[in-house]
Amino acid sequence: MNSIIDFFNYILNSEEIIRTGGLLVITFIVFAENGLFFAFFLPGDYLVFLAGVFCGTGILDVPILILLVCMFTAAVLGSLVGYIFGKYFGGIFENKKDSWFFKKKHLETTQKYFEKYGSKTLIISRFLPIVRTFAPILAGLVKMSFPSFLINNVIGGAIWITVLTGGGYLFGERFPGIVDYVQYIILFFLAVTTFTVIKGYLNAKKEMS
Repeated sequence: MNSIIDFFNYILNSEEIIRTGGLLVITFIVFAENGLFFAFFLPGDYLVFLAGVFCGTGILDVPILILLVCMFTAAVLGSLVGYIFGKYFGGIFENKKDSWFFKKKHLETTQKYFEKYGSKTLIISRFLPIVRTFAPILAGLVKMSFPSFLINNVIGGAIWITVLTGGGYLFGERFPGIVDYVQYIILFFLAVTTFTVIKGYLNAKKEMS
């Protein structure tokens, strides 16, 4: 039991992942969090931002271009897997009971974003935890055309990684002392993303009522 707890503590600790796991582990987590429904709890925004910060300070010894390409590719491919899963196997969610790895409310929240923003949800959701995971799955479930999905998926992934990872790199390069305040960065991202998700859900719910 302790080993399981230690494992979950590790994969939820962005700083530890970057320091010990390196590029391979970061890439896998970004891939999973962007389209595998059971991986919605994994760190997303602050992981890709901190990866940029640690790259800028030299702690993550990887060229920034390689990091950006890996993060972007993982985000796009993760969402693509989610889309394919939703298109061909999404029906299993209709009668699936809630569990630790799946909550129907996550799918319902994502659906409200689609009803409000359409295919642009795939771009907007990149900055929304949980919604980011379920958006490509729902896109496949509602049989969104593949060209439309692919365009929005690529654009969303490019913006997300450029803004967060690229921005993190610039911060780390210019202000290397920022690594001493990692915990505050994580709290900031958690506060902003939580507020955004709740606000977006309430607005969508209000407009649909």
